[in-house]
Amino acid sequence: MPLLHLDHVSHAYGRQAVVDDLSISLEEGEIGCLLGASGCGKTTVLRLIAGFEKPSSGSIHLHGETVASRELQVPPEQRRIGMVFQDYALFPHLSVADNVGFGLPKNSALAARQRVDELLGIVGLAGHGGKFPHELSGGQQQRVALARALAPRPHLLLLDEPFSNLDVELRERLSLEVRDIIKASGTTAILVTHDQHEAFAVADVVAIMHRGRIEQWDTPYSLYHRPATRYVADFVGQGVFVPGEVVSRDAVQVELGRLDSDVPLDCGADCNSCGRNCRLDVLLRPDDVIHDDDSAIVAEVEKKTFRGAEFMYTLRLASGARVLSLVPSHHNHAIGEKIGIRLDVDHVVAFKTGAP
Repeated sequence: MPLLHLDHVSHAYGRQAVVDDLSISLEEGEIGCLLGASGCGKTTVLRLIAGFEKPSSGSIHLHGETVASRELQVPPEQRRIGMVFQDYALFPHLSVADNVGFGLPKNSALAARQRVDELLGIVGLAGHGGKFPHELSGGQQQRVALARALAPRPHLLLLDEPFSNLDVELRERLSLEVRDIIKASGTTAILVTHDQHEAFAVADVVAIMHRGRIEQWDTPYSLYHRPATRYVADFVGQGVFVPGEVVSRDAVQVELGRLDSDVPLDCGADCNSCGRNCRLDVLLRPDDVIHDDDSAIVAEVEKKTFRGAEFMYTLRLASGARVLSLVPSHHNHAIGEKIGIRLDVDHVVAFKTGAP
């Protein structure tokens, strides 16, 4: 039985649908993520789970018990859900230790103190309990907020854009630390973010949301290599679509060569035989296009971005089509220079030409 299950949940503000027929399940100990652009409904889903909003249809279940439906709304304080916000929401007049222990029962001071000390150790802030929030860095304050949310041993932890106020380097480091902390505590959690790097660093399973619906609920690896829709393929990672012609049920020809797929290609219902002349748009990631001086296929360097260990090249093919290629930075080619390239594609991702 999943710890959390949303069953065909919808929600609207007036006539404006925000969440539309959404279903997900999260197993105990898993970390899930709702990933999407601003306005896609991800924060509303978090508010529905927490109990701050009531679904207009569908139901929400924790440990098999219904906590929300059109007829039922269990109050937030009775759901044993912890929350971490992007602005930390720490009490400035309370010490770090008192912030962490704020939600603990008051009937046993010794047990509360032991729990606070345990959590401060887990989040790497042992010895900081007597300090006040303003004496800590942003990353340390976020760890205090996380410890406070974990202190009452919630069934579920919700994190709403928890790293958005931090600089990029700290955000990347802290996202990995937070995953380790959540896993060490054995807590089930859901992260809401618009940042793919955060989602992939923290979560076991990720939902790509678009206009209140889930496009795909899958592992980060599958979202990148096996996108279920063109929207997911466009949203996750970088890449471009190039035209292709189906040459067999499991092979497609593009300008740079033939690609063999380990799954049958889908040309649409009107092309059951997948014979020649079926057209597909084929996704090529930057890591699919390899710089190779010995290749007979050449492309012109149109743009380049230095990334330290690598260049991201935008390459113009003979047809005028463009592809991206990640190349080690010691291959420093000039704009306008022609370089050899070849394909190295492990997963063929293709959609019917013109499909949304």
